[in-house]
Amino acid sequence: MTDEALPEYEDYDAIDDADVEAEDDDDYLDDEDEIESTGYRSGTDPTFGYLIALALAVGLMALPTEHRDLRYTILWMIPAGFGVLAWLVGNGPRVLEETPENLAWGIAFALIIATPLLAVGGSTLTATVTRLFFGLSPGALLAYLVFVIPLAETLFFRGILQEERAFWMVGLMSSLWSALLYFPMLDVATYPAIVTVIGLALVMMNMTYSYVRQRNGLAAAWLCQIVVNLVLIFVPYIS
Repeated sequence: MTDEALPEYEDYDAIDDADVEAEDDDDYLDDEDEIESTGYRSGTDPTFGYLIALALAVGLMALPTEHRDLRYTILWMIPAGFGVLAWLVGNGPRVLEETPENLAWGIAFALIIATPLLAVGGSTLTATVTRLFFGLSPGALLAYLVFVIPLAETLFFRGILQEERAFWMVGLMSSLWSALLYFPMLDVATYPAIVTVIGLALVMMNMTYSYVRQRNGLAAAWLCQIVVNLVLIFVPYIS
């Protein structure tokens, strides 16, 4: 009877060993999930950064218009800081090796929306751009348009915010940000129709950036915004 019972004890031991191994595997998976979940979002929330940017955009309206460059720099530092933080030490999206086709689509979408606006806008666009960036040298403006603005807005809006939201929602969120950023520099009460048209153009551009991000990737959206900035802002400014 003792010999017959031995296999049963051996089976029990095998079952116990299997349970221990399964528990170890579960603990390992839990640790892996915990490691993956830690990062940018564990310490800070991108929505919190967005609210800070909106609050500062409203609060800095009190600055005189001659200090517009200081206002722009402070406001673009907020999304740039959150976006770069997520990209460097968090779980923000990476700009990996891109195909020439995706980059070409980014340029194509930029020209599709920028060229008609430049042709139709004419002197109104030139006057608006001059009012928004009055006092900036062409070199300083070029640095804003090519480096500062695309880095800040692409990494923050099309990067970390669009990771968990639909592209149209991110387009609306970035359009609200753009309106609070630029409208205080314009005479809204005197030219409400023109400001309305500019607002619609901002919505169209931000929607396009988010759509390109979804369709062709982050690098394509980045390049798309750079080209639009050069066509719609830099060309009218220097002309």
